Amino acid sequence: MKRIFDKPLPLTAKINVTPIIDVALVLVIILLITAPMLAVADIDVNLPVAQTRGAEDEATVSITLSKAGELAVNEDVISPEALVPVLGSIISESKNENILVVLRADREVPYQFIRQILSEARAAGAKRLAIATLQSDKGNS
Repeated sequence: MKRIFDKPLPLTAKINVTPIIDVALVLVIILLITAPMLAVADIDVNLPVAQTRGAEDEATVSITLSKAGELAVNEDVISPEALVPVLGSIISESKNENILVVLRADREVPYQFIRQILSEARAAGAKRLAIATLQSDKGNS
């Protein structure tokens, strides 16, 4: 038996949120993948080669020193005199008290400059220091 309505049923408009959620999740995944790549300054550095263990998933502060003497903390290029205050302000944050400070220096930079940067990082409050190197091929030792 067929029903006949006197008044037509009201139309309800609904927004389908599934595509919006899909796009948002894809954007979040892209940001999570690309964020670690953006934390290093865009200074041309030729890192020395060494046998190292794999990279650990932990928070780091990157200090970059080029052979031309350019200095950067994370992605910000700074003057050498500003290293201690800038690094000190980053380390003084409560979540960064035990952060790993990684020095990325060009292989042609004299060691005296590397030693100076490391001592300034200690003066800024860094407890854990590391020097970045390229992973060497184990067969070419």
